[in-house]
Amino acid sequence: MLRLEQLSLRRGVRELLHDVTCTIHAGQKVGITGANGTGKSSLFALIRGELHADGGDISIIPGTVIAHVAQETPATGMAAIEYVLDGDLELRKLEKKLQQAEENHDGGQLAELYAALDTIHGHTARSRAGRLLHGLGFTAKQEELPVDNFSGGWRMRLNLAQALMCRSDLLLLDEPTNHLDLDAVIWLEGWLRNYEGTLLLISHDRDFLDTVATHIGHIDQTTLTVYTGNYSAFEVRRAEQLSHQQAAYVRQQREIAHMQKFVDRFRAKATKARQAQSRVKALERMTIINQAHVDSPFNFHFRPADEVPNPLLKMEQVTIGYDNTPILEKVKLIIGEGDRIGLLGHNGAGKSTLIKFIAGELQALSGKSQFASATKIGYFAQHQLEQLDPQASPLLHLQRLDKKASEQDLRNYLGGFAFNGDMATAAVAPFSGGEKARLVLALLVYQKPNLLLLDEPTNHLDLEMRHALSVALQEFEGALVVVSHDRHLLKTVTDTLLLVADGKVETFDGDLDDYRQWLKEQNRQQASNSDISTKEPTQDNRKQQRQTAAEQRKLTQPLRNKIKKCEKLMGSLSKDKEKLEQQLADNDLYSKANKQKLKDLLEQQASICKNLAEAEEEWMMASEELEIIQE
Repeated sequence: MLRLEQLSLRRGVRELLHDVTCTIHAGQKVGITGANGTGKSSLFALIRGELHADGGDISIIPGTVIAHVAQETPATGMAAIEYVLDGDLELRKLEKKLQQAEENHDGGQLAELYAALDTIHGHTARSRAGRLLHGLGFTAKQEELPVDNFSGGWRMRLNLAQALMCRSDLLLLDEPTNHLDLDAVIWLEGWLRNYEGTLLLISHDRDFLDTVATHIGHIDQTTLTVYTGNYSAFEVRRAEQLSHQQAAYVRQQREIAHMQKFVDRFRAKATKARQAQSRVKALERMTIINQAHVDSPFNFHFRPADEVPNPLLKMEQVTIGYDNTPILEKVKLIIGEGDRIGLLGHNGAGKSTLIKFIAGELQALSGKSQFASATKIGYFAQHQLEQLDPQASPLLHLQRLDKKASEQDLRNYLGGFAFNGDMATAAVAPFSGGEKARLVLALLVYQKPNLLLLDEPTNHLDLEMRHALSVALQEFEGALVVVSHDRHLLKTVTDTLLLVADGKVETFDGDLDDYRQWLKEQNRQQASNSDISTKEPTQDNRKQQRQTAAEQRKLTQPLRNKIKKCEKLMGSLSKDKEKLEQQLADNDLYSKANKQKLKDLLEQQASICKNLAEAEEEWMMASEELEIIQE
């Protein structure tokens, strides 16, 4: 399908890829990973022919239909569904030919064209476009609205739907989940798993990669390496490689130091000059092993709040909405010290509305709410990226918060968010979305909040920053309310899930796997009641949905418990294996004096590897069984 042969690519003076050779086969779903700036998006531009290689060659099977998500959406009055249908180029070509044939009354050509239309299932194209729009969160009424009625985020969804509408052989998706909520992300996963073509996917959502990808293409130090398996499998293999590479690096550095010391000592001595020269040549021939890059550029922690009252907030029968129109009614919620709440629910159900109310951006229509006097809120939302002063630097933004702090202390703090050197004093205006999001988070963290409100905090953040944020949030001592489509973040930082649906906020009895099942039941219910889809669901329907979901959770609980048990065991065994490998990397262990110790360690390693393989097999079987039940 796609072959890179000794490929090199530069952007300006920087080399992104050097002498890369690899093959992507038809039908593979490859997640492209790597730090920001390593060349992931440039690789896509190269495949699309927008860039040219500086060396080597890229070859694609002739006739391959490539689809990608457009970054710009024309401000057109065309209906949303017609805009999506434009993604099927062959359909649009046939429709034009049909129109011409009808105008010319050419019966023979009409017959041929209708047969061709039937071959590509053109008669069902509109319903296919409607399903794509529905899956991405559009209502039936919105399908007929003009494109220029939608905001930027929703236009990006339209562009995504248009790309999916194309009957492509190769699909290129660059951060497709950035503008989606959790429901749409889950739907998109299912669509991509069933996609029959070849997929190249840039994503920083590890759960999304785990579900969709069959291979991982990792870009690091100008090299693209393709690994078999999903992101979790890649992480294990990558960690093992880095461990071995680090051990080899340390050994080689000792060898270099020893040889260099000999050269420096005896180069000037006639009796040793020849030996010294041979060592110089050996040093020149030596292929230098790069030090393993395992350290994240991000290292930050939430500063302890001055006080954490308990409770921080009480809401009693609170109704919230806009222009006297209720969105959420009779909300009863208490947020106490250490509470870690994740909000679930369909797009538009009121998750962001609830967060805006707690943040003080909305007033209650009715009911009572009481904040503790010492409650200090830290609020992150995407619109705050636009509120940064474009002409001010990260350092100046921070100095405005704390005029007494020394410049060096503030620089050290910003370094934990990878704003180092000149970047700390550069104007914010040209920063990328990810860099602006990091700065907003840095400003929020610095202010020592005791109640964090995070509305899609991981948009534009790469995997390393998401991991650093997850670790920092796990250590955070205050209370947390978060809306996110990043399930890994939700799993690692929340203890309680609340479902925002039908104008209510209620405790969700289950985990994120149960929520996936709840969504399926909702979609099935909508499909079975398609003739009354424009009506609000009745209380009986909602009750039946909850009962069905509860029965499904009860049925799958033993399997989910087994999966969690296996995951815990696998984690423990992996840590033991890593510790053993660190011991085995010690050169002194291979001396005669440590022969028995080495033997014992190797036996332990073999036993752990066997147990790990059995645990992985058991986990895989249970996961597959659970997936079959939930289909």
